[in-house]
Amino acid sequence: MTQKTVSRATFGRLSVGLAAAGVVAACSGESATNSAGSSQASTSDDVRTVNLGFLPGWTDGLSTAYLWKNLLEGEGYAVEFTELSDAAPLYTALAQGDVDVYPSGWPQVTHQDYMNQYGDQIEDLGAWYEGAVLTLVVPEYTDVDSIDQLAGQGARFGGRIVGIEPGAGLTRITREQAMPETYEDADGDEQQGYGLEGEYELVTSSTAAMLAELQSATDAQQDIVVTLWRPFWANTSFPVKDLADPRGAMGQAETLNSLARQGFAEDMPDVADMMSNFTLTDEQYGTLEDTVVNEYGEGRYDEGVQAWLDQNPDFRESLRS
Repeated sequence: MTQKTVSRATFGRLSVGLAAAGVVAACSGESATNSAGSSQASTSDDVRTVNLGFLPGWTDGLSTAYLWKNLLEGEGYAVEFTELSDAAPLYTALAQGDVDVYPSGWPQVTHQDYMNQYGDQIEDLGAWYEGAVLTLVVPEYTDVDSIDQLAGQGARFGGRIVGIEPGAGLTRITREQAMPETYEDADGDEQQGYGLEGEYELVTSSTAAMLAELQSATDAQQDIVVTLWRPFWANTSFPVKDLADPRGAMGQAETLNSLARQGFAEDMPDVADMMSNFTLTDEQYGTLEDTVVNEYGEGRYDEGVQAWLDQNPDFRESLRS
């Protein structure tokens, strides 16, 4: 798929939406409250309501949540949203049964810590996207092509790597694996990082704030390093390039999965089957996110999903086994 370049006006609208989402977001470690004001997701007495939890700043989750809202309402289900600002409270809410499904989890690398902690309380309904990766990027005009070339050049980047939310897996991996001289992997083996600690500070805030800094720097043709990921529309909307990761410190490619609370498949087997059959190609994912986030945008996400389904008339049927 070719993602359409997003206009800066569109980015501005998205930033406002993300900021608004942050105002209502739950604090890390606290139970989530859904859009209906309930502290619990659906139960056996309320099997026709599905509560979807997601991070509005991660547009893969936002796009797929609105896609599932359309699909499930078409099947006669009611859909509620629980929007959170960080991954930690979302996984906590999922493990506690406060939300039914996180439709776009990153369980293998990015959210591995949360799966290690809560995996036995979560049902993995399967992968729907292959090849997701975490990256560090710089503007295309910056003459640095690999993470190891950042060492010794901290001054030109203001001694900063601009990150996203503090609880994001991308933040942890950048801080604990890419920036140290060495780190211990999941098997306890010592691995080589890039020795950037002391020269660079990882600045965390939010996805919207990171994108605002990226926009400001590229407008002014200044050097900047930011944390980013794929799939994400910003890769084609800003003049950026991935830095090579010859030591593999940013982790291997992973999948995006539909993650459910314990017992969800038994309570809602039809929905679980549909989610287990859910897959998107790179082209399908790109057109979905582009249509929902960029072409339609905040306040019109439902319209964007319907437009995408109109352009993909066989998709709904593909979910039926």
